This record gives sequence, structure tokens and C-alpha cells, in this order.
Amino acid sequence: MRYRIVHQTFYTYSSDVSVSHHVARLTPREGAEQRTFNHQLTMEPHASTLTTRVDYFGNETSHFTVNGVHRSLKVIATSEVEVTPRPAPSEGGSWEEARQALTAPACHADMDAQQFTYPSQHIPKLPGLAEYAQPSFAPGRSLLAAVVDLSGRIHRDFKFDTRATTIATPLEQVLKNRRGVCQDFAQLQIGGVRAMGLPARYVSGYLETLPPPGAERLVGADASHAWVQVYIPPNGWVNIDPTNDLIPSTRHIVLAWGRDYDDVSPIRGVIVGGGKHTLTVGVDVEPIA
Repeated sequence: MRYRIVHQTFYTYSSDVSVSHHVARLTPREGAEQRTFNHQLTMEPHASTLTTRVDYFGNETSHFTVNGVHRSLKVIATSEVEVTPRPAPSEGGSWEEARQALTAPACHADMDAQQFTYPSQHIPKLPGLAEYAQPSFAPGRSLLAAVVDLSGRIHRDFKFDTRATTIATPLEQVLKNRRGVCQDFAQLQIGGVRAMGLPARYVSGYLETLPPPGAERLVGADASHAWVQVYIPPNGWVNIDPTNDLIPSTRHIVLAWGRDYDDVSPIRGVIVGGGKHTLTVGVDVEPIA
């Protein structure tokens, strides 16, 4: 599938901003199942400087500055991306065997994955996470089956509610109230997998806005979406979407990945002035021939 993606972020300020500095992660990643044909980032007002670099996790990161008095800022990322079907993951060995392999990494991929077993800013070590995840990790069960089961339980047990949380809502509160949005469910699953001593990382991206005829519209379309990658030997990193309870294929487009939301925030910044501000975000993912 090939898609045209338009991601618009619009800030309005209650008073003048004299200068603003921003960091954006809005460039789709390149990979074996994903290719970016073109990408353009524009700002209104025009940015006085714009540079790009690749961060620690391999995500392309844009840094830009807007000089001069302004009361609003619009950032538009336009991309054309092709996604090919991801191969179905094999069952592999038990989750205990996968955890044991991390104690003496046999290859670079194992060593790289090891860093994603530790707590992070938005995913602390919580007793409740281990308690919730444990029923999915029965003795001898394959890691893939355990992760899929955990995803299904999150999908059933937690209500999707856009008013229930913000990015600042602690994961402990999400676990208690049993409601939230895609970023909460992704971080909940990551926390559960890490509580079992296994690697999991946070993925930001997009969903196809309008599904093909006969296909169900996925929860999280029309905005940035979040899901999970779990390191499952011998497959490597396997995508899991607990919000929709599925293993992603061609309808998920990857932007960036990291330990949690803090590593992959689509856009953030520092401004001088501005007073209070409002933020509006819109995403359109359109299939093209």
C-alpha cells in the first residue's frame, strides 16, 4: 500500500511570541517493510533555521527556529510512504527461554534489545504491572502467544476514552481507572512485558484514515497513533497494537520508536512569550495508486 500523509499541528497563542525553538519527529522511518518516497516539512510563519539529524534510536529529527513576533504557528508534514506486508511472526520458543537469552546476549540484536527491558520516564517499575501481566505469561507459553494474549486483555479490560488522560497522567492511574487512549495502552503493554524481564519499545505512527471496503475502521485514525514492538526471537521486533488488538500489517505507518512517548513526541518546543496556548492536530492518511 502507498499512502499520502498530511500531519498538521496548529498552535495559537494568547499573546505575542518573539521567538520559538522546536524539535519534530515527523519523518516516517525507512525499513524493510516501509519506504518513504518524499517528505516535506513546512512552517507558517517560515522558519529562520531548519536542520535535521538522526537521534540515538535512529529517528530522523528536525530542529527549527521561528524568529519574529507571531501569534500562531502551523507545522505541516507531508509524506508519501509505501508499506509492504510484514511477514507473519513465527511462534518461537517460550518466554522464559527468551528472557534467559538476554542474560548472555548471543548477537548485537540481543544486546540492543536488552536496553528496552528497563523502566523509563513514563513507564516506571510498578508492582501492579507485573500483577496484571502475569496471567498472560503461563509457564512454558511461547513469548508470541503471551504478548498477543496480553494485548487482547488490555483491549477488553480498558475503555478507549479521549477525555480520561493526558500525556502527564501516571501509568499507575491508567492501570487503576481502566481507561485511556492509544499511548496509555501502548505504555501499559510495554510496562507489563518489561515487568516480566523482556524487551518492549514504544512506536509512534499513523493509521489508514479510511479503510478499504469491508475492513473495519481502526481506533486511533485521524491522529497520531501509538503501538508496541516486542523483541521475540527468532523474529526480531514484532509489532503489536493493543488499542485495536491486532498484529499490524500494511495499515500502520511507523514514524519513530523509543523507550516511551518522551522519546518520540511528534513535536515539542520552547517559546519566549505566548501566554496561554491552544493546540490542534489533524492527520489524514490517504491511500494512493
